[in-house]
Amino acid sequence: MTDKMQSLALAPVGNLDSYIRAANAWPMLSADEERALAEKLHYHGDLEAAKTLILSHLRFVVHIARNYAGYGLPQADLIQEGNIGLMKAVRRFNPEVGVRLVSFAVHWIKAEIHEYVLRNWRIVKVATTKAQRKLFFNLRKTKQRLGWFNQDEVEMVARELGVTSKDVREMESRMAAQDMTFDLSSDDDSDSQPMAPVLYLQDKSSNFADGIEDDNWEEQAANRLTDAMQGLDERSQDIIRARWLDEDNKSTLQETG
Repeated sequence: MTDKMQSLALAPVGNLDSYIRAANAWPMLSADEERALAEKLHYHGDLEAAKTLILSHLRFVVHIARNYAGYGLPQADLIQEGNIGLMKAVRRFNPEVGVRLVSFAVHWIKAEIHEYVLRNWRIVKVATTKAQRKLFFNLRKTKQRLGWFNQDEVEMVARELGVTSKDVREMESRMAAQDMTFDLSSDDDSDSQPMAPVLYLQDKSSNFADGIEDDNWEEQAANRLTDAMQGLDERSQDIIRARWLDEDNKSTLQETG
């Protein structure tokens, strides 16, 4: 069944905006609908049920992937990795546990994205422009001769390389800096051990899964209300807006009559 599940992999191809719109267009499942599908998959290996569970949760992967935009990695790749985590979660989801799939899946989605970030991202990019690369390699040669620079040596090197003293100092600092591992795996529990960014970048003040689920239910409820309103005559629409939808100036029943 694992190979068949992998065949359901959904990766953004072509226009990313079109993919996101398509992901958001899939209807969300009620708790009862989700449980029924999860039982079909868990007890009977129903791949159509698995597909529906995956498609209805793609929007959550997009939400989560957006939180990693600051690492300079392609958004489409982050979403694709998150989708792999979603499929793993769907395959392992037990409907008898008593939690919603999104709460179970969020950890798998983030784990796959974390792995991708660790494989492809370097916190300190020493030289990113052509000028910085030229300064970097020339500065390495000079430092091998002189070691650490005092202010006079910085100014001398700047003149030799045709750059400012500030450029030399900045590049020297970059060359001296060490990368910090995103997710420390050391067994050292001492206070001197630096905290991994993966720990202090997490927002533990709220339940992420509950938040995005609530946001999407509110959006769907608003869309359903709009559709229902469009089926009413103009007088009925005005009454509903005046009685219940106008937060600043709600009318009484007598006023709307």
